[in-house]
Amino acid sequence: MTLSYAGRLDRPAVVRAAALVHGLVARTEVEAAWTRESSCAGMTVGGLARHLVAQSAYVVSLLGAEPTSSDAPAASLLDHYAHPAWLEGVDGESHRLLRERSDAQATEGHQVAVSLQAEALAALPAVLADPPATVLVPWQARRMASDDFVVTRLLEMVVHSDDLAASVDVPVPAFDDAVLEPVLGTLTALAVVRHGQDAVVRTLSRPQRAPGSISPF
Repeated sequence: MTLSYAGRLDRPAVVRAAALVHGLVARTEVEAAWTRESSCAGMTVGGLARHLVAQSAYVVSLLGAEPTSSDAPAASLLDHYAHPAWLEGVDGESHRLLRERSDAQATEGHQVAVSLQAEALAALPAVLADPPATVLVPWQARRMASDDFVVTRLLEMVVHSDDLAASVDVPVPAFDDAVLEPVLGTLTALAVVRHGQDAVVRTLSRPQRAPGSISPF
């Protein structure tokens, strides 16, 4: 199975998604619960908010980086999620380190997170206007089509916005169809890779024959 959104991504929708993230992170309910454990076990609300804010910042920093020559291998969208860090599960070492780093960043406070998201939001239109064809993903040492990389960040925004909203009992942001389509398409493709065609089709259309879970992660 192959999957790519290169050349098909609605880039203005990415900016709108980042604006929704800003609105969620800025809520007083998030500030009030900052040091409390979030819906992601082992991670504070503040740590989850900082991880969510980081996704827009990654788009700005990677797409806006100076072009460099690299012989890094190419990776498809699905290759990105075949990286060992994803396969080890949420209790794996890389996820533990991510939670610890995000919680440490959260000690800077709520307003810093709000400001960081505002800065990324202001920079996004420029970096998305003329992105490079590919972007180096440093933590994987591989190159991806820029639009496909942005889809991975949109997936993080959508999933973790749900986590953050659930953590403080507020409505989940209503993302555009132009954001949900690539995110849900990616999640569905990953579920097929992990569980097989039959499990996914039955869960979506024949619940009486569905397995217990088709989670892609």
